Amino acid sequence: MRIVMPGGTGQVGAVLNRALSAAGHDVVVLTRRPAHAHEVGWDGETLGPWTEAIDGGDVVINLAGRSVSCRYTPATLQAMMDSRVRSTRVVGAAIAGAAKPPSVWLQMSTATVYAHRFDAPNDEATGVIGGTEPGVPGYWAYSVRIAKEWERAQRQAETPSTRKVALRTAMVMSPDRGGVFDYLLWLARLGLGGPVAGGAQYVSWIHDRDFVRAVEFLIARDDIAGPVNLAAPGPLPQRSLMRTLRTAWGVPVGLPATRWMAELGALALRTDTELLLKSRRVVPGRLLESGFTFDHPHWRTAAEDLVQRVRDSR
Repeated sequence: MRIVMPGGTGQVGAVLNRALSAAGHDVVVLTRRPAHAHEVGWDGETLGPWTEAIDGGDVVINLAGRSVSCRYTPATLQAMMDSRVRSTRVVGAAIAGAAKPPSVWLQMSTATVYAHRFDAPNDEATGVIGGTEPGVPGYWAYSVRIAKEWERAQRQAETPSTRKVALRTAMVMSPDRGGVFDYLLWLARLGLGGPVAGGAQYVSWIHDRDFVRAVEFLIARDDIAGPVNLAAPGPLPQRSLMRTLRTAWGVPVGLPATRWMAELGALALRTDTELLLKSRRVVPGRLLESGFTFDHPHWRTAAEDLVQRVRDSR
């Protein structure tokens, strides 16, 4: 198959590109700065010669959008909104204008769309959409708004011949440099991987190979459309996640961090505490109902596999 990946140069794109290319697919990446033979230039906002890659392609997997690993200022939040919504609209326009449109369009979304909660998990059918929770920073609602507008842009695209799936994706854990697992492991190795602000907030995650398998599953299943949670079935509190990671690496202790310490750390790393403090308790209802099976449903075995792959590669 020819698989076109707008915005496919980030960590998640690298995971997919590597796996799908190894499986024999022709992967074309749309990027602002093409540097390889399989990459095509685009600006993420306007139609251009890049649309030729989509016309006649089999699958589009749109991953475009400004990284969330930054300080959540009004300017960066607006840039996140604009980059996601505009790129989704122009991908939809390219598909709508194609003489031979792709059969399926997988659109990246985020588990952040769900509410900050501890009491129950969020699946696609009964999950609570966030934005109105009491007692959380006001700007968290804007992150939810970004997710909602991102999905709305795909839904509103006039692509009657192309099935549309929104990938409400949890943290993709891979051994690649610069990803979320690399950051968490760095903290654990420094002895800083303890509970943050008590550590009761849930972390939803998915092993990189299960992420790839879920994408392949959704491409093949022409009866699935709309939002799908890409998350392992076992979200767990942050303190448990980090304790298990420390055990997998062999670090005996992890110093705890208060909320204000997390704020200072996030400031130093040019990121935001929402990524640490929001409780994302998300489960893959539709995947499980459709018969998908996870190779790594539990964090302990997933962490052990990822740690071993880090050790083998470095």
